Amino acid sequence: MSTTFAELGLNEQILAGVEALGFTQPTPVQSQAIPLVLEGRDLVASAQTGTGKTAAFALPALQRIMGLSTDDPTPEVATSPATADTTDAPEQDEAAPKRRRRRRRKKGTQDTASPQAAAPARPLALVVTPTRELAQQIERVVTTVCEHTNQRSVIVMGGTRFDRQLKQLSRGCDLLVATPGRLIDLMEHNHVDLGRVHVFVLDEADRMLDMGFWPSVRRIIQALPAKRQNLLFSATIPPSIKGTIDAMLTNPATVEIARVGETADTVEEHLCPVTQGQKTQLLQELVKTGGAEPDTKPERVLVFCRTKNRVDDVSKTLKSAGFKTEVMHADRPQKARDKALERFREGAVQLLVATDVMSRGIDVSGIDAVVNFDVPMDPEDYVHRIGRTGRAGATGHAYTFVAPDEISPLREIEYFTKKLIPVWDLEGFDYDSGRIVPNPTRSTSKPMRTMFSGSKSRRGFGGPSGGRFGRHY
Repeated sequence: MSTTFAELGLNEQILAGVEALGFTQPTPVQSQAIPLVLEGRDLVASAQTGTGKTAAFALPALQRIMGLSTDDPTPEVATSPATADTTDAPEQDEAAPKRRRRRRRKKGTQDTASPQAAAPARPLALVVTPTRELAQQIERVVTTVCEHTNQRSVIVMGGTRFDRQLKQLSRGCDLLVATPGRLIDLMEHNHVDLGRVHVFVLDEADRMLDMGFWPSVRRIIQALPAKRQNLLFSATIPPSIKGTIDAMLTNPATVEIARVGETADTVEEHLCPVTQGQKTQLLQELVKTGGAEPDTKPERVLVFCRTKNRVDDVSKTLKSAGFKTEVMHADRPQKARDKALERFREGAVQLLVATDVMSRGIDVSGIDAVVNFDVPMDPEDYVHRIGRTGRAGATGHAYTFVAPDEISPLREIEYFTKKLIPVWDLEGFDYDSGRIVPNPTRSTSKPMRTMFSGSKSRRGFGGPSGGRFGRHY
């Protein structure tokens, strides 16, 4: 018998918000996580993309802070090893941090921390997430529920007007959704006080706890009360961040819907061996023919490239070839990113070309295919990329274009996911002989390497075979 949201312990106000969201049955991660959060437990939860993680932390977090006041006595501030002083640590966000002070001077916000400034906002719950798109996605869920709970939520993120966010904060804030860079800006100018946070959520925890974001996250944690509830959610929780998690959390519960590296079974994965010079041509033919679903024109294709310049170049070529294409990466203005995502969501453009920064913030239903134009260097990014399709039980396709110089990152992905990506060729496409085609008997277990291994580390790679299939590895 299926569990209902009411059976998870949610109250009438939250349930009214659930109904407004259109949710009927809780997903596995929601069924397991919500009761644990309501109990007040610290939690580490991993589940595949598109499985409802946002509601799994947002619904119980809002219920946990009901009835609390931002005027409650300030709890003791944390001083754990994980929150050591990081005054000199670099601030990280999805936008270039070096431009932050210049933007503030231009907008006249340099002196906003004057004695006459308004009292800082004191949220009771805080959600920190790496990208603006993810912040907006979380805010949409939270705002809908807050309409039924008489609570206020505010979103603060880079790329949007500082003064407008200050105005929203001045009206009061029960739950704050933030990207790290903008939150630290507001804290430094005394517009936000985190001393009364009871529930702290770290979304996309694997990215937030890696070396890029960790200095900023640590500064935020330092400003939180020592006594708080910590919730860490992500599609992947790699062993590399276990030490940091142990330092942050107290006797945490664990919800693991998918093992580390597991991809959604609703996504059909295809490996496309090709030379670098043929990637654009293969992409165009794949979109024209329908790929693995021939004669079916895909309405929405999400293309991931490794760098911003690569995104711009690929997009320019596609537009020249007559494809309706939009671009998303960190250097694009927020309004342009919002417009690109909206046009893609509405079907006004067929292809959206993006960097990995966007792989965790594009929540669009009905994406027919994801194309890894470049093999991601981080295996976890592969899981997040292809998780943009095949959402909510629908079937999607993921195509990974692998050139000869990308064999190494491809093998790391297969070691991480513990499965081989099936080779797929586009029928009728004339492949260059210089491509490298995988050996179907290759292993998914990473070989042990020693200082004496030498050429033995290349076991499983053969020499050139020539012909239509090029070389094998």
